[in-house]
Amino acid sequence: MKKIVYLIGIALLLGCTQHKTSQKNTEKNKTPEVQVENTGNVDFAAYFSDRTMRVDYYHSGNAGEEHFAASQIVNDGPWSGSKKVLIDILRLGAYFFEVADTASGTLLYSRGFSSIFGEWQTIPEAKEHWGTFPESVRFPWPKKPVTLILKKRDDTNKFQTIWTTVIDPSSRKVNPAPPEQIYKTDIIHESGPASQKLDIVILGDGYTKPEMTKFVNDAKRLTDVLLNTEPFKSRKNDINIRAVETPSEVSGITKPHHGIFKRTPLSAHYSSFDSERYVLTYDNQTVRNVASEVPYDFMIILVNEKTYGGGGIYNLYTTVAADNTFSGYIMVHELGHHIGALADEYYTSSVSYEKTAITTEPWEPNITALMDKNNLKWKDLVDPGTPIPTPWEKEKFDTYEYGVQKERDSLRAAHAPESVVEDLFKDELAKEDQIFSKEPYRDKVGAFEGGGYMQYGLYRPQLDCIMFTRHMQFCKVCQRSLSNVIDQYTQ
Repeated sequence: MKKIVYLIGIALLLGCTQHKTSQKNTEKNKTPEVQVENTGNVDFAAYFSDRTMRVDYYHSGNAGEEHFAASQIVNDGPWSGSKKVLIDILRLGAYFFEVADTASGTLLYSRGFSSIFGEWQTIPEAKEHWGTFPESVRFPWPKKPVTLILKKRDDTNKFQTIWTTVIDPSSRKVNPAPPEQIYKTDIIHESGPASQKLDIVILGDGYTKPEMTKFVNDAKRLTDVLLNTEPFKSRKNDINIRAVETPSEVSGITKPHHGIFKRTPLSAHYSSFDSERYVLTYDNQTVRNVASEVPYDFMIILVNEKTYGGGGIYNLYTTVAADNTFSGYIMVHELGHHIGALADEYYTSSVSYEKTAITTEPWEPNITALMDKNNLKWKDLVDPGTPIPTPWEKEKFDTYEYGVQKERDSLRAAHAPESVVEDLFKDELAKEDQIFSKEPYRDKVGAFEGGGYMQYGLYRPQLDCIMFTRHMQFCKVCQRSLSNVIDQYTQ
């Protein structure tokens, strides 16, 4: 039996604390030690009841520090996660939370995740301004007081404690009332009990009441795309998908770059972080309340729009413009982020994030800094004789793709019809096929330079992948990573 000791501070229920990312703790502000004992997966019935506890909190700060304040603790419906796999052994995500029995220190539950705040911290705005984003963590409803421990990766990618709070489930500050069932729900794909399956909920924003049939049909159409893409195709019997209908008074959502502003139930919008195609919603509490109508582990938000756009954050949600010609690609690609914590492998498209020096191995499972080419994180998938790094016609590809990006930017600036941009993407796919067809290692796993928004210095596992281009196929490494996550939610 191995004991893991963490430095954590016990806060009051609904307490507030801070973490300064640019400053080490001094002797004065060191927190007291509390022992947390990791004994592996505990007996669910001994520590939990069959409900979901949702802790809503505010995550505030700037590029150099972050602060937390819990806002409410509520019953989020029946527990849909596994009752067997409670401890997260994958440890993916920029953040990680643990739930420990306060009296004994026994580790009861853990999961990795990423957040909007974590992404926002990496854009230029965070250097000059403060931001606040509402977030949630969800875990089985404890029978006794527990300590919630929130961690974040440091500069060496090790998780360090940044916030703790004690939660007494019997406190009058904890709301045990079940969520209201006020929306119509639809079963899109069902394969078994929620606690034994990976459960996905599909929400819709910008669909009016007469468009609810369209929403359900969009959900079914995109579900078919997902379940015909590996590894989801092979694991479809491990997946449940349900939809929740939220009629809007207006059709479509807010698009600031186009001068279009609307009020919709989930407040989804384009132009997140001033990126024209990035679709997010900051109304976390509303989204969570709607999603709790059905059991869920992961979430998709369809927006009733044709303009290319979407987003995906690990263990938060995926968004997708349902009417775009490439909606299937957008959804599956963004689910790679949301379910598998996969990194973007492309690097020629513009992004809001500031590029930083590569000083450590990335934590994402599908990119590497190749600091030790003899110990690739996916080396068991590399055939003998495949050179590392793996040669490919990078200069030819880069010259073409940067030209496409320049043309795309000019089309967007001119507010060209969406069909014109879609035609550009179709031509791009055809040209990529032509370039890749001549590559000797096109079907091999290796280390191909270019990935994670970096033209040089980061490497991806295969020449092509849905995380790299719009081709509808995950590489072997990404498929395995996604399947590993599915395993954590199934028996």
